[in-house]
Amino acid sequence: MDDPRQTHEQVTLGVDTHAEVHVAAALDERGRLLGTCTIPTTAAGFRELLRWTSQYGELSRVGMEGTGSYGAGLARWLRARDVVVIEVDRPDRRTRRRRGKSDSVDAEAAARAVLAGTATAQPKAGTGAMEMVRTLRVARQSALKARTQAANELHALVVTAPDAMRAELRRLKIPQLVATAAAFRRSAELTTPTAATKLALKSIATRYQHLAAEIEALDKHLDQLVAVAAPALVAIKGVGTDIASTLLTIAGDNPERLASEGAFAHLVGVAPIEASSGKITRYRLNRGGDRQGNRALYLLAVGRMGWDPATKAYVARRTAEGRTKPEIIRCLKRYIARELYPVLLVMTPEARPGRSPKSSLQTA
Repeated sequence: MDDPRQTHEQVTLGVDTHAEVHVAAALDERGRLLGTCTIPTTAAGFRELLRWTSQYGELSRVGMEGTGSYGAGLARWLRARDVVVIEVDRPDRRTRRRRGKSDSVDAEAAARAVLAGTATAQPKAGTGAMEMVRTLRVARQSALKARTQAANELHALVVTAPDAMRAELRRLKIPQLVATAAAFRRSAELTTPTAATKLALKSIATRYQHLAAEIEALDKHLDQLVAVAAPALVAIKGVGTDIASTLLTIAGDNPERLASEGAFAHLVGVAPIEASSGKITRYRLNRGGDRQGNRALYLLAVGRMGWDPATKAYVARRTAEGRTKPEIIRCLKRYIARELYPVLLVMTPEARPGRSPKSSLQTA
């Protein structure tokens, strides 16, 4: 640790987060670097960080990279002690080419982004029902991926199976193929390719059944959590547990961090980006934002195009104006984001996290 210089000013802290250690840099109100330190990612290390910062003055704000990954533990620990935490993007390539790359440089850049006001995003609280939904969705997506892989492997084994077995199994759909393969009897000895293929098919089919049961159990928990946390959201026609849990996970346990419906639209990548120059005024497609949230709005937009009279009329009018289907869907996603934003802000008291920081900073 560097030698502290005693001050009584407001200190802005920047933290570059890692799995085992975090590197912090402290700046005073005028942007002068006060010092840097390295702490372990433990509760003792977090306490040491506050003690070290107190030598320079009163801790004002903490800018941090990776509040949703390596920095999640420190962010929760600081927020529980009413310390304002601001999420900071990693430095751009131009900055890194000019200043180089090191943990202390990244930590200082995070602190300067907060001090300059270019970083204002409030991270997710991660202490309530939405964090529960997020963790269950991680497990469900992993199980879905593994089940899909098992289904593909079943088909691949059938393609190369001995002729008699292939003729019997090749036209079966996945549910029938899984049931048939899982019912194969185990051979006492593997003396032929047919016996080995049957054992392999039975093993994969059994795995598929276990994964299906796991997904079903997770779905039941997600249905219950979402229904309790946001009944107004799932009450909207077309919004099921999958779409609702996706949007709630993006909003987090403190959806008020989203300052406006425009901020939410940017977060899910449905806000057009201005690309005007000179006499030309135009907007381009937003390719950023959370892609899972964008997918949820896409599914809802496509569904409404099939059953909602107002959406059908809108599609017909925009088509007559010469708009293409992808352009119309992009517009619909933006309108849906505007419609869902106030609903996402409404969360039942049972779903609210126990504590919230004093910060009034919100996502730009």
